[in-house]
Amino acid sequence: MNEQILEKQYESLGISKEVYAFGKKIEDSLKERFAAIDATVEYNQMKVIRAMQKNKVSAECFNISTGYGYSDLGRDTLEQVYADCFHGEDALVRPQITCGTHALALALMSNLRPGDELLSPVGKPYDTLEEVIGIRPSKGSLAEYGVTYKQVDLLADGGFDYEGIRAALNEKTKLVTIQRSKGYQTRPTLSVTRIGELISFIKGIKPDVICMVDNCYGEFVEEKEPLEAGADMIVGSLIKNPGGGLAPIGGYIVGKKECVENAAYRLTSPGLGKEVGASLGVIQSFYQGFFQAPTVVGGALKGAIFAANIYERLGFPVIPNGTESRHDIIQAVTLNSPEGLIAFCEGIQAAAPVDSYVTPEPWDMPGYDSKVIMAAGAFVQGSSIELSADGPLKPPYAVYFQGGLTWYHAKLGILMSLQKLYEQNLVNKDLLC
Repeated sequence: MNEQILEKQYESLGISKEVYAFGKKIEDSLKERFAAIDATVEYNQMKVIRAMQKNKVSAECFNISTGYGYSDLGRDTLEQVYADCFHGEDALVRPQITCGTHALALALMSNLRPGDELLSPVGKPYDTLEEVIGIRPSKGSLAEYGVTYKQVDLLADGGFDYEGIRAALNEKTKLVTIQRSKGYQTRPTLSVTRIGELISFIKGIKPDVICMVDNCYGEFVEEKEPLEAGADMIVGSLIKNPGGGLAPIGGYIVGKKECVENAAYRLTSPGLGKEVGASLGVIQSFYQGFFQAPTVVGGALKGAIFAANIYERLGFPVIPNGTESRHDIIQAVTLNSPEGLIAFCEGIQAAAPVDSYVTPEPWDMPGYDSKVIMAAGAFVQGSSIELSADGPLKPPYAVYFQGGLTWYHAKLGILMSLQKLYEQNLVNKDLLC
């Protein structure tokens, strides 16, 4: 296509010539990185297809079940697909799991008992888990049930504090939770290799401890998943990576059979476990979303790398930086001011196919300790595999950008975020030349 025609199309959406030209220059420099992502996408796509073929996915798997959901072929087969694809003994993949926080709470509460201790060796967990654990008091927290908590922060360089971890492990330590992604922090995301090294160290000291990985935002980013590196359990949300933008709700737990069974009995009831739980007509979108997930994740990864290079070139701190290897789909950009954070999110919202006319505003969101601004014009409410950005309105005013069901939509969103900053004189315009 003629470059001028394409530029005109972007101009019709509100992207100025200066911003478009700057983005084109950055995109042209990333061809090799994008080719490497495509190779990982292809590998993971074959992995998903192989798991579906092995478990004989058929049209009958898409039938609707209601009520108790006894003998739901589609539900049971999908759980086998997840287990095989992620290298687990068993899986729980359900629409009754409402979100990633619910999935994590379910995994923790089902595998911990009063008197046990939970350890996080990678610092503070994601904000919404603080109330689950009881770091911030809340009804029904682990703390209320007599589960204690210890935390070992990462070193200043992002490395593991091995001596601190050794000292924290004790006879009460039952479960270790490892958050793969950064959450609302500016620490590095953990690669599967680094997770494996950490688990190996922990199990070398206490072999019977359960190692759980919060896998949110990390699925299909690499060729391997944390279960292949020694994790006992991985947990995530279907409205993030593995749902492929089609799952309207849901979460998953994959890993050791006992861990998954414990979670199933907590989700439903002792004595019932995985035998009940109707799929209610969403099962086809679960299958189709999982099938599309590697390609969707690839597009989101390209968007994250594009954003890193755009904003790094303009002098903003970014994590990961423009050349680092990627282990999740999240890109953190430190904008240094509330105005910058708000303008960035306004740009993401303006680029959305849904609710593009809405202006995002900071608000007191449940589970967070400060106002949060969130931008997302999504087909599924809260779906962060779709183009979205959010961040707490507190120093250093970092925004967390993720998603994009296609690379081209992610590209538009990033250009639009820059456009808003450009229009409000929040970037050095000389650097765009």
